[in-house]
Amino acid sequence: MHLLENAPFNIGQSKLYEGVAGNLVAHACKVSFQYGFEGFVGFTAKTKLIEHYQKTLGAYTLSGQRLIIPTRSAIVLIEKYFKS
Repeated sequence: MHLLENAPFNIGQSKLYEGVAGNLVAHACKVSFQYGFEGFVGFTAKTKLIEHYQKTLGAYTLSGQRLIIPTRSAIVLIEKYFKS
């Protein structure tokens, strides 16, 4: 993924929508499965958000600020945001 960002009105305590980033990442994981990449998604995170992404998205640090969403976390996100 490249440049995952929220709009200014959707940041902090008074944000308008909940779960926007998670929904976008879940979609990327879904596309990864469709292309045969087993749900894996990689991205570079801002330093202050690394721990947040680990907790909320199930991301793992690959190196420095480079994170990945592995298959198991991808499945959890897809099931959460794309309920059938």
